[in-house]
Amino acid sequence: MRSKIIYGLAIMGLIAVGCNDPDDGSYVNPVTIYEKMEGDWGLMSLKMVDEYAKANAIEPSEQNMGAYFNYEDFKIRFSVDDNMEPTTYEVMGDVPPLFPANGYWKLSSAFQQPNGEAVKIYLYSDAQKTQMTDELKLVAVPGSSEQMELQLVRKSGGIAFVSYSFKLNAVN
Repeated sequence: MRSKIIYGLAIMGLIAVGCNDPDDGSYVNPVTIYEKMEGDWGLMSLKMVDEYAKANAIEPSEQNMGAYFNYEDFKIRFSVDDNMEPTTYEVMGDVPPLFPANGYWKLSSAFQQPNGEAVKIYLYSDAQKTQMTDELKLVAVPGSSEQMELQLVRKSGGIAFVSYSFKLNAVN
């Protein structure tokens, strides 16, 4: 009798294992930074940093530029195509240009870097993306907070002398 019970449990176990195909759902591609950046972004703050003063502990080394020169009107739109590939960008608002007001863009990587290095945003004047006009750093990647931070660094002879930090939030 005992062997029949063990035999019956073994059969039921095999049936349960054989009929239990897991349904993990269908495969979807991982979310890229392109998807997170797509859309309109409004300026929360703009900070200018005198990199020479900062390196030499000269104060003040930072200046809040958000309220100067109409930067409170600054908005930027990053567009992507149906495949979430980058297409155009456009700066909106009556603001003095710190980089070209429109063109094309792409990232140095579609995903955050495991080494913590900032992803770069390359700006181009042509759709083929052969004529780079500027480079921004994506310092803070948008996520659940729908905020991101971009940094524009100006150099002379390979040495940074001024940088601009744009803190942005998604505009719905």
